Amino acid sequence: MKALITGSRGFVGQHLKTQLETHGYTVCGVDLNKGENTKPVDILDKQAVSECINDEKPDVIFHLAAQSNVPLSWKNPQHTFEVNVIGSINLLEAVCEKNPQCRVILIGSSDEYGATGILAPISEDYALNPKNPYAESKRTQEKIAALYASAYSLDICMTRSFNHSGPGQGLGFIIPDLCSGIVAVESGKADSVKVGNLDTVRDYTDVRDIVKAYRLIYEKGKPGEVYNVGSGTGRKGKEILDLLKNMAKCEIRTSEDEEKMRASDTPILVCNNNKLQSHTGWSPEIPIEKTLKDTLDYWRKEKTNDK
Repeated sequence: MKALITGSRGFVGQHLKTQLETHGYTVCGVDLNKGENTKPVDILDKQAVSECINDEKPDVIFHLAAQSNVPLSWKNPQHTFEVNVIGSINLLEAVCEKNPQCRVILIGSSDEYGATGILAPISEDYALNPKNPYAESKRTQEKIAALYASAYSLDICMTRSFNHSGPGQGLGFIIPDLCSGIVAVESGKADSVKVGNLDTVRDYTDVRDIVKAYRLIYEKGKPGEVYNVGSGTGRKGKEILDLLKNMAKCEIRTSEDEEKMRASDTPILVCNNNKLQSHTGWSPEIPIEKTLKDTLDYWRKEKTNDK
């Protein structure tokens, strides 16, 4: 079985590559950055994308390439829409022309739901109401994918993936930001951890569970379906911080950072993953404590390597 991953050298892409190869897949990567078994292709270069799909003829494409940082989407919404929408169109055009029989797993975001205002986990039939440029770009991507699936009979499954983290995730997201901040305090490089809004409730899932879900969606998912991917458990940012403080090697002080406060923030966002579990048998296995410990240890190692 041959898989192609766009954004293969990114945080999720590297974990997905490991997941697929462990289960016997041959994996070809597509990324802006060169690497082993990775083609240097810009998703915005329509011709290059088309040639890649024609050359590789994969059985499945996992489309991870995206601009996924919400604060950055406010600073540069044009680039966010170019990568997330035009890039996806380029890929779908290439599939139509060069490899229409393959399945495409198009990765979306729980941010598409926007401000739900409810404590209960939300299912896929909940109305979409994006509250930032990144979320709007992902909703647009999903709508376009549905059009292509209908017009050209493409085999496309889509996700609305909830927050995920783990070792290797870069800065700009709450867990690696907190872990990096704690390591800076531990090493004497800072006297406090800079924090944003810690009252929002999010569904945090280990990236290694997330990529397992992506594989199972390819293997068992139904064409045209949208799948929520998340643990089903909501936690405040403060709870995440408290768990990490207990893992720290010294006392951790915090201070608010206005730059980490978003122009628009959704108070509560928790996943109802019943459809995913029903169709694929997936369920999360890695506890949040392991996710946090592994991520904190990753940043400790990064700090050691910087010396």
